[in-house]
Amino acid sequence: MRAILIDDEISNLENLRTLLEKHCPQVTIMATAQNVSDAVDAIEKYLPHLVFLDIQMGEQTGFDVLKLLPMRNFEVIFVTAYDQYGIKAVKFAALDYLLKPIDIEELINAVNKAQYKLATQIQTSQLDFLLQQLKKPETNVSKIALQMQSEIRYVTLSEIIRCEADNTYTHFFLSGNEKILVSKSLKEYADLLRPSGFLRTHQSHLINPKYVKSWLKEDGGVLLLMSGEKIPISKPNKDTVKQALQQL
Repeated sequence: MRAILIDDEISNLENLRTLLEKHCPQVTIMATAQNVSDAVDAIEKYLPHLVFLDIQMGEQTGFDVLKLLPMRNFEVIFVTAYDQYGIKAVKFAALDYLLKPIDIEELINAVNKAQYKLATQIQTSQLDFLLQQLKKPETNVSKIALQMQSEIRYVTLSEIIRCEADNTYTHFFLSGNEKILVSKSLKEYADLLRPSGFLRTHQSHLINPKYVKSWLKEDGGVLLLMSGEKIPISKPNKDTVKQALQQL
């Protein structure tokens, strides 16, 4: 895979290059860039399969690189020093990102996922979706991208009835009797959807409160959904859930 590394700090570029050469032999580094202008030039010249893109680059961001490209037919792995501007939009778009300092196993997994997408020619509009999300206030997010085995599904948040943990996977139960399995943990989605009003009722359950019919007093507290399903409430979450439902 032809790759370009973009980061405004030379030490980060050298570190990433070393890790890729040692652990990801399928990656051929064509060029590096330390600013938006050079990054755009390098991408247009070398037509990479994969771009490692730093989010914060001085006064500009990696998103500025994407905005300046008329064609974005490559995979992107974002790299960030901390949970900073834009990372929530990256998560909503189901795009891969790495936190600095880079974990080797996470790097290998991200590269393997990119290679799989390229090999199977899975075409997605995740980058377009990401740029649209960045235009909106954080409180006005209405859709999320869900990475399934062979496709990316864009789901309106109001369609999501509940989510249920299945080890490191999450089942999404949607209106219309549809169920989607996603290979990410419930904790990640609980953190991501909490600002949109979703409630973690239990270690294994996350619910959309608009689908709650009533609170049953059985077993110390159970939510009855409009679908007829009963969702348990754990003791640590009981007060938080009750307070949130009372404010609706």
